[in-house]
Amino acid sequence: MLEVPVFDQTGQKVDTLQVDEAHLGGHVRLELLKQALVMYHANQRQGTVRTLARGEVTGSTRKIFRQKGTGNARMGTIRQPVRKGGGHAKQKRPKDWRLALPKKARRLARDSALLSKIQTNDIRVLTEIKLPAPKTKHMAQVLKALGIDRSCLVALAERDENIMRSTRNLDRTTLTTVDQLNAWDLLRTRTLLVTKAGLQKLLAERAAT
Repeated sequence: MLEVPVFDQTGQKVDTLQVDEAHLGGHVRLELLKQALVMYHANQRQGTVRTLARGEVTGSTRKIFRQKGTGNARMGTIRQPVRKGGGHAKQKRPKDWRLALPKKARRLARDSALLSKIQTNDIRVLTEIKLPAPKTKHMAQVLKALGIDRSCLVALAERDENIMRSTRNLDRTTLTTVDQLNAWDLLRTRTLLVTKAGLQKLLAERAAT
């Protein structure tokens, strides 16, 4: 069992939460995390590049000059790749770069990423997040009190419009819900800030499966 400290918004430790590693896969699976990161990274590629072949550019198909007797190197049409305005010899075509992992593998990768956050103490669990008004400075004060000065992923149990408005303008800070957590978001940010209710909800779902 791992003990995760629980803080309030002022940064004071008020409780601890017991986390069973077995509910998060037992250990961190580095090979699976690598596969997940490659998949998420590849799925962000657009693959919409396209260039014209020599048969698709505008221009005459007439041979520029005769084959022999001019003293010049032999030359075909003005569409050939060696001439300005000609087509590409090895033209690029649209390509789908998307990769896929089974649903269970994606969940296990997320659990491994979450377990690594807990083991390296890169997680901050809050009793709750309540802001007096939807202002960026209020959320910034919470992060400062918790000692978060680098990239941060804020995960809530449920969507909260007030917190969303207070977080969206913070640099290197991303807001999500525990239902949408994935390995990519967890590993590309330094610290995970999650509410106690959100973490308990996630662990309860994993314990039930």
